[in-house]
Amino acid sequence: MAAVEEKTRYSEEELREFEVIITNKLEATRNELNFIKETLSRKNDNGTDYTSSSTKLLEDGADVSEKEQLSQSAGRLQKFAQQLEAALIRIKNGTYGICRDTGKLIPKERLRAVPHTQQTIEAKLKAAN
Repeated sequence: MAAVEEKTRYSEEELREFEVIITNKLEATRNELNFIKETLSRKNDNGTDYTSSSTKLLEDGADVSEKEQLSQSAGRLQKFAQQLEAALIRIKNGTYGICRDTGKLIPKERLRAVPHTQQTIEAKLKAAN
């Protein structure tokens, strides 16, 4: 009986499927990032309706907090976009879907859920411990 050879790379067709998933996520991420950037730039506009000074101080505090949260979200989205772009490069150079720690193929289910991952779930859990 012949030994079943373990698959070491995804086919071109499978890689195209992942490329579509990643491209769609990247577009959505960029759109969200642009929305946040526009929101942050509009926050600098004080408007023309000045109210009492105590209310203004409360509003300023809320604005600062909201800007901080938006800036943090923008930072996370920027990092996510970079990870997705790196995944597209791995597709082009033929290393996409291969665990950087074990060299084994990352299951399709994991790549569909986390398309920018570079580790099998086992390798990730092992690294976390």
